[in-house]
Amino acid sequence: MLQGRRILLIVSGGIAAYKALDLVRRLRERGASVRCVLTEGGAQFVTPLSLAALSEDKVYTELFSLTDESEMGHIRLSREADLLVVAPASADILAKMAAGLAGDIAATALLATDKPVMIVPAMNVRMWEHAATRANIATLEKRGVLRVGPVSGDMACGEYGEGRMAEVPDIVAAILKFFATPMPDRPLAGRRALVTSGPTREPIDPVRFIANHSSGKQGHAIAEALSRLGAETILVSGPVTLPDPPGLSAVHVESARDMLRACEQALPVDVAVCAAAVADWRVKDAKDQKIKKKNGKSPSLTLVENPDILKTLSTAAGNRRPSLVVGFAAETENIVKNATEKRRRKGCDWLLANDVSPASGTFGGDSNRLHLIREDGVEDWPKMSKADAATRLAQQVADHFRDLPFRPAGKGA
Repeated sequence: MLQGRRILLIVSGGIAAYKALDLVRRLRERGASVRCVLTEGGAQFVTPLSLAALSEDKVYTELFSLTDESEMGHIRLSREADLLVVAPASADILAKMAAGLAGDIAATALLATDKPVMIVPAMNVRMWEHAATRANIATLEKRGVLRVGPVSGDMACGEYGEGRMAEVPDIVAAILKFFATPMPDRPLAGRRALVTSGPTREPIDPVRFIANHSSGKQGHAIAEALSRLGAETILVSGPVTLPDPPGLSAVHVESARDMLRACEQALPVDVAVCAAAVADWRVKDAKDQKIKKKNGKSPSLTLVENPDILKTLSTAAGNRRPSLVVGFAAETENIVKNATEKRRRKGCDWLLANDVSPASGTFGGDSNRLHLIREDGVEDWPKMSKADAATRLAQQVADHFRDLPFRPAGKGA
């Protein structure tokens, strides 16, 4: 459930900070990427080096670091996460959050974020029961801040009562529940999505290959849009120059056979979007050594068909998972007519057709004019950016699943 999820963990002061080390380990075991912010108080109990070693990422401790402000910035730091977790959340940082203070990197990140925040309070029982702390908690919960704990138990100060930090398994369970619970801005939470993107390269010899002009821009945008709506997204990409979108799991492949293998390993999923421009043919006997010119004669290449990834995913025997398969049709003439026939032939549920003739400028460009073809008809979309087209498609996928019974598609389900 946490594969590809990005969590910003803010560790504030208190003896319970030692639990943050185990929390990082448990989140990483489940596939999450964890970036840590350590307050001055937290650094009295755990070291930046310990958190960095476990998270395999830099630990942020200072608000005014010129390097960090130019490369990352506290704004991006707070917004590139899917969830901010404050564990332990001391009485001091809770008060800063409630008052909207921004005197250090932790408080600033919390004030600047537009993402959900989860707090895990930990403090002395008297501090927890104090009217000021209770008022701060009420204020934060009214703003939508999530809370885990505290629980009752022995404390480092020798007292007993409520205020002890929740145990790591309970925190992990709460984070898992958060990502599995649909919310208005995350209607695909708990769903798994597979997206293929980019071209494939079919080798002729070690230095030559058959490929096409696909940039991967549309497929990558779709993967990012589905992830943004809460889906656990696996992107299987052919060779492109684009960076991997944040917040998802990316698998890089070369050939069509590699791509099919990666797709099958990602199953089961709820939705598969086959946006890659897969080469239709490959060389039957690719050479291990570079083909040399001989007396000006061209080599003879025998081509064979590549596996049909869209058709394979659409017509899987038995209980097909993905339950929704979306294909793409890159056409140069009779766009809707040819694509309608392709949808029937491939067996996919939806098919997006686009004009890739040289005059269209869409193949490798930044915009698309798509036609969404379903069993019940054709929906013509106006020309728009590939990012906007991806957002529109992702929302239609969310609408499709909204009224369907939820059935987890995770591995082992």
